[in-house]
Amino acid sequence: MQDQPTAIELVDIVAEFIRKHAMPQLQGHAAFHARVAANALDIVKRELEIAPKANAEEHGRLQLLLERDGSLDELNRELCAEIERGEIGLESEELVDHLWKITLTKLAIDQPNYSGYVRAIEEGAEA
Repeated sequence: MQDQPTAIELVDIVAEFIRKHAMPQLQGHAAFHARVAANALDIVKRELEIAPKANAEEHGRLQLLLERDGSLDELNRELCAEIERGEIGLESEELVDHLWKITLTKLAIDQPNYSGYVRAIEEGAEA
């Protein structure tokens, strides 16, 4: 067990420091790069919060879809190969559901304020 603060808390503290203390003292390119750094830390924080559960769920869906076991990376490569060979396509409701869920998860981590993502969540979509 790790002591406090957690990795998520540390990332949050550094992003807050950049936004509240460093950025107000910067101008031009330096301010822009500080904003980029703070936004990157926000992405890291969301990935730490969301990815473990999302990866486990993705792994389970892939095992059912492909009817085999393997690592998440191996199963994703196999799914791509099956799509490329035409063995599975958008006629598969399971594939469409899987692709939709991983898309929502990626947006939740990378662009949670993206209007299409926000609208999908408001309409009851689940990642």
